[in-house]
Parts: sequence; structure tokens; C-alpha cells
Amino acid sequence: MSVSMLSPRILRIQSPLGGVTLAASDAGLCGVWFQAQKHFPDLHRWPEAPDDALLREAGKQLAGYFAGKRRVFDLPLDTSRGTPFQREVWAALGKVDYGCTTSYGALAATLGRASAVRAVGAAVGRNPMSVIVPCHRVLGKDGSLAGYAGGLDRKIALLQLEGAVS
Repeated sequence: MSVSMLSPRILRIQSPLGGVTLAASDAGLCGVWFQAQKHFPDLHRWPEAPDDALLREAGKQLAGYFAGKRRVFDLPLDTSRGTPFQREVWAALGKVDYGCTTSYGALAATLGRASAVRAVGAAVGRNPMSVIVPCHRVLGKDGSLAGYAGGLDRKIALLQLEGAVS
């Protein structure tokens, strides 16, 4: 079993948008989930690690983001729990700049998979690192605020924080 497949450790923090659970493996940050969001993992085997340096740094960087003082995250990421296709989509999401948006179709085209819009949308929806991997920056082709595992209210709040929507 690879190191990154061992049970991650977690830290629960508060944000302006509610509770957030952070998870890290020995390979990097592997999860950022809002409380009660879709695809929230079963954490019963993941130990709490309030003194974990990576989790504390992730919490600090998220606090800076929510305070409007951070636009880019500087954290090692462990995406090994995703499929190769999901990891490809998540890497593309990471290139969508703060305050900018893209569409599912444009993201699919960027990946050279213009006909795979639904598959790209499914991978975006399974992003395990809310905010850090900015899936909230993906809109419907008509600019609609389609889907967000953390809830549309949070998606709107994140886009407003970044000045991407008013």
C-alpha cells in the first residue's frame, strides 16, 4: 500500500461559510470539505491531528483567503485517491485564476476532450479539495451557477469574495 493510501489525518476548522474538515496524508493535503457537502467521506477511521503542521498551514492559508488576503494556495496536494481522468481535471481547475471563471465546456476543451463535458462536470463535482482546487470557478455554458458540492450559496459567496460575480 502506498503511503498516500494510508488513513489520512484530519483537522476541523471554522470558516465564514461554516465548518470545514481538512485532511492530509503523508504525501500532502488530500481533502477540504465543507460540513454536510456532497461526497463527504466517511471519516470515522481518520484520526484528529490538531498539531499537524500541514493541516495547520492549510487552515492558516484558508483563513487568509477568506479574509481577502490570499489569492493563491501554496500547499502540497495529494490527489492519488482520484482516477487519472479526475486528477487531470483537478489539475486544470488549479489553473483557473482567482477572480476568473470558466465553463465546463471550456474546461473540457482545454483538456482536449471537448465532447466529454459531462465527464468533466462529474470530475469537477468529485473534487476533494474545495476552495484549494477552485471548482467553484466553473459555471454553466450560459454563465449560470450550475452545481457545487458545497451548495450554491457557498459557490456564490466564494465567487463574490473573489469579485467574479456581484
